[in-house]
Amino acid sequence: MEKIIDFKKSLVTVDPTCFSESIYNLIPSDAKEPPQPPRYTSVFKTAVKDDIQKTKTAMKTMGPAKVEVPSPKDFLKKHSKEKTLPPKKKFDWKEPRKPPVPPRSEHPVMGIQSGKNFINTNAADVIMGVAKKPKPVYVDKRTGDKHDLEPSGLVPKFINKKDYGVTPEYICKRNEEIKKAQEEYDNYVQENLRKAAMKRLSDEEREAVLQGLKKNWEEVHKEFQSLSVFIDSIPKKIRKQKLEEEMKQLEHDIGVIEKHKIIYIANK
Repeated sequence: MEKIIDFKKSLVTVDPTCFSESIYNLIPSDAKEPPQPPRYTSVFKTAVKDDIQKTKTAMKTMGPAKVEVPSPKDFLKKHSKEKTLPPKKKFDWKEPRKPPVPPRSEHPVMGIQSGKNFINTNAADVIMGVAKKPKPVYVDKRTGDKHDLEPSGLVPKFINKKDYGVTPEYICKRNEEIKKAQEEYDNYVQENLRKAAMKRLSDEEREAVLQGLKKNWEEVHKEFQSLSVFIDSIPKKIRKQKLEEEMKQLEHDIGVIEKHKIIYIANK
C-alpha cells in the first residue's frame, strides 16, 4: 500500500505543461487569462501639451469663426463693375502736316525723260559688286533653330585675353639676340678699322668737305656756263668735255658724302 500511495503522490506532482499521457489530464479545467500590463504613458506628455498650447494661435489655419455678413443695402448694381473713362480732352495735332493736294489748275511738268538704262546699270552693279558674306550662325537644336554666332561666346575673341597687346616672350628674346649680334658686329668692325689704322671723319670735317665740293662744283659750273654757244674748234670741245667730267665727278662725290653719314679715311 505504501508503494501505491507514493506512486500517486508522484503523479500529482507532474508538470502541467507536460503532454505525456496522464489520467489527470482528462479532468476539465478552467483556463485563466493573464492580466494585461498597464498602458504606456510618456513622461513628457504634459510638457508637450503645454508647449503646443503656448505656440498655438486661434483660428490660424481654419479662418475666423464668424464672417461679417454683407448688408442687404449693398447689393450689386448695374454697370458698377465697368471701368470709368478719363475725361474728354481737346485733340491737338502737333506733328507736321502733309502738303495740301495741288489744285486742279496746276499741271505737272511733262516730257522729261531719262536716258539712263536701268537694266544694264543694275546688271553691271550686280556683276561688279562684292558678294555679300553670309551671317555666321549656329544651330543648337535638331529642329534647326538658328542663333547669331558672334555674341554667343563660341567664337574666341583675342582682344579679351589677359596678355593681349603684350609682346610675346620669344620675340623679346629674338630682339635681344639681334641687338647683341649687331653690337658684336659693330665691335668687330671697330676693331678691324682700328687695326687697319682707319680714321673716322668727324661731322664738322664731313660738313667742311661737303661744302668745299659744292663750292668747287659751282666754280666749274660757272666756267661751263661761260663757254661760247658755238663750239667749232677742237680746243673748245676738249675744254667742254673736261668741264663736264669734272662736274660729273664732283656730283658723284657730293652724292656719296650725303648718302653716308659715317666716313672712314686711311691714314697716310
